[in-house]
Amino acid sequence: MQFQLIQKDAHSKARAGEITTDHGKIQTPIFMPVGTGGTVKAVHQHELKDDIKAQIILGNTYHLYLRPGLKTLEGAGGLHKFINWDRPMLTDSGGYQVYSLADRRKIKEEGVSFSSHIDGSKHFFTPEYAIDIQRVIGADIIMALDECTPYPCDHKYAKKSMEMTHRWLRRCCARMDSTEPKYGHSQTLFPIVQGSVYKDLRLQSAEFIAAQNREGNAIGGLSVGEPAEMMYEMTEAVCNILPWEKPRYLMGVGTPANILESIALGVDMFDCVMPTRNARNGTLFTQNGIMNMRNEKWKDDYSPLDENGTSFVDSFYSKAYVRHLVISKEILAAQICTLHNLAFYLWLVTEARNQIIAGTFSTWKAAMVPRLMGRA
Repeated sequence: MQFQLIQKDAHSKARAGEITTDHGKIQTPIFMPVGTGGTVKAVHQHELKDDIKAQIILGNTYHLYLRPGLKTLEGAGGLHKFINWDRPMLTDSGGYQVYSLADRRKIKEEGVSFSSHIDGSKHFFTPEYAIDIQRVIGADIIMALDECTPYPCDHKYAKKSMEMTHRWLRRCCARMDSTEPKYGHSQTLFPIVQGSVYKDLRLQSAEFIAAQNREGNAIGGLSVGEPAEMMYEMTEAVCNILPWEKPRYLMGVGTPANILESIALGVDMFDCVMPTRNARNGTLFTQNGIMNMRNEKWKDDYSPLDENGTSFVDSFYSKAYVRHLVISKEILAAQICTLHNLAFYLWLVTEARNQIIAGTFSTWKAAMVPRLMGRA
């Protein structure tokens, strides 16, 4: 994997770049639609490519390991071929499940034991096994196994967890460097900065991660309930340390406003389930703010879904029609709303990139953020 820095913003730390993988190029800043179990919910792959114009999508190691399982994935030639996706792909290591499945797991130095959320069966992830699994899945960018700490947690716990994550990282790097990809394309390992909301820990972790000299780096353990101001403070501190010449990935973030603010702090890559999950509940993101399509005020509003036309579906469907579909619980509602939200998120990061290159990002962001945070 290679990363080329193309332009820096003069008034912030925002930057435009380009990541090159064996499956193609990624223009940064970039948002990655989440396809946890090998599917971005309610969206066909051809829509992701041709309509939404997704450059990279994300899968989840824990979920794919359980279902369809490694034998099926390896038999298909990896996840790319299994789901018919020929563009870049990233997989989470399963570290987030250490956080989200707290009632189903036990952590110790060797690794993490899980009870499957599907059938209760027992499984054990070591850092080495997390790499082995991701070799089988075959994503272009893979993540080191880490512990995502909850918020709030005390300093002592956060420090102990961070230090274990660092030890696990050394084991991940050793396994990565002693094994080969399975399907003829290269794979890149990203370490993950942890440290909860404690600046001293975040700085320490960022220094350790930067010293590993991998091709890219990630920031984890944020957007787990802490105030947005804390998230930005931790992100800024970490970005001041992580190498400028390598891509930075802020995991699990976030709202459109979160993304723009984090781009201004020097982040290049994002993922979040928010655009797809909220879409299935009838919530749309637009340039004019957030739209709840269940609201009565849209019932007889025959204007386009979004007058700004940032999503390719906007000119096809009226607000009244989409509200009708949402209220009626039609499957098409989830499809249209998901297509709109993902297209909007991709438009947002693409426009941010254009503004960075044009030298107008900071002014544009200052005007956009209040609009994005409001209600349409």
